[in-house]
Amino acid sequence: MTPITLTSRAARRINEIMGAEPPGSMLRISVNGGGCSGFQYAFDIAQDRAEDDLAVEQDGATVLVDPMSLPYMEGATIDFVNDLIGQSFKIENPQATASCGCGTSFSL
Repeated sequence: MTPITLTSRAARRINEIMGAEPPGSMLRISVNGGGCSGFQYAFDIAQDRAEDDLAVEQDGATVLVDPMSLPYMEGATIDFVNDLIGQSFKIENPQATASCGCGTSFSL
């Protein structure tokens, strides 16, 4: 399995967001069917970590990925971008053959 990478920019932003949440909160990223390209990423704040979750940690930030989403995200890099369009988490997924303009959905 190719690991999922979390950039320091993404970790910084996750830590900022979690500062306003209850202690121990983590970012959960999952892959759901739908979106304009077939699959879409969902971002949620989680209080619990399931036994079979993958936890990616960087600079004090934790991202959880459930086992159903993991095959779709293998080798992905989670980044945070702040550009003219706005601020957002960006997932660079080597498995995606196409993605939508907003970057929240993809196809395999």
